[in-house]
Amino acid sequence: MPTALDRLVPDAPRGRKRRRDAAPQGKRGGRTKAGHKGATRKRPARSVEPRQPSVWINRMLILVAATVVVAAGARAYLWLDSLPVQQITVSGALEHTQAEAVQELVQGTLGGGFLSADLRSMQRQLQRLPWIYEASVRRRWPNALEIHVVEQLPIARWGEDSLLNHEGAIFTSDSPGDWHALPLLRGPEGSAPALMERYLQLRELLAPLQLQVEQLRVDQRGQLEAMLAGDVRLIIGGEQFRERMLRFTGIYARELAPRIDEIERIDLRYQVGIAVAYTEPETSQVAGL
Repeated sequence: MPTALDRLVPDAPRGRKRRRDAAPQGKRGGRTKAGHKGATRKRPARSVEPRQPSVWINRMLILVAATVVVAAGARAYLWLDSLPVQQITVSGALEHTQAEAVQELVQGTLGGGFLSADLRSMQRQLQRLPWIYEASVRRRWPNALEIHVVEQLPIARWGEDSLLNHEGAIFTSDSPGDWHALPLLRGPEGSAPALMERYLQLRELLAPLQLQVEQLRVDQRGQLEAMLAGDVRLIIGGEQFRERMLRFTGIYARELAPRIDEIERIDLRYQVGIAVAYTEPETSQVAGL
């Protein structure tokens, strides 16, 4: 039965105490009675990544930078192209070509400024000049052109009024009479390069014998004939050029050199030996048999 003390003190919230006591241990996220953590796991903290700039912004920046560079380059080009060529220098061993003529020709081809000058066109026009074998043109900053010229080296005469260089290229001279001492080469149209090659070979083979070629000609059939100094006619033919010439040089050194002034014609068109015609008909014979 309740005592007097129970009546004076109100009832305590026993139910709450019972609920707290009845609550299972470890379900409030605290420690269990044994001191262990509860079953709830903490989630790892999410890392905050730095925000990357937009790809389109990068592309726009690159495009703007490229535009600025191109615009600056275009302005620089236009500025340089507006500069006129103020100096033209000519170098090379010039004997038959005037440097002033080269400068005038180049000046006449300048249609624009320094950068727009057509160097290849200038080179082609220079090499059309009679005595120019090779020409090179280059720019020298900021407003000059440098021209180097190599003149033709005449090796022989061609026909009546033309000359041949070492490659057999035909060129003309304003004074062909000045080159009368050069050997004369003749042949059909288009035969000059091959005939020049034969002449150079012939000159090399005859040099040890102290014989010189004054004329060399080839006909339509390819038959080769030379006129040596002293009016000695050398008939070589169209075949076996080197074999025939080597046979001739051997026989000449042994038998013909002492009587070269008496010889009129030497024919090499034989399988064995050569035919020699002397100025006196009765002394004609076949040598080297």
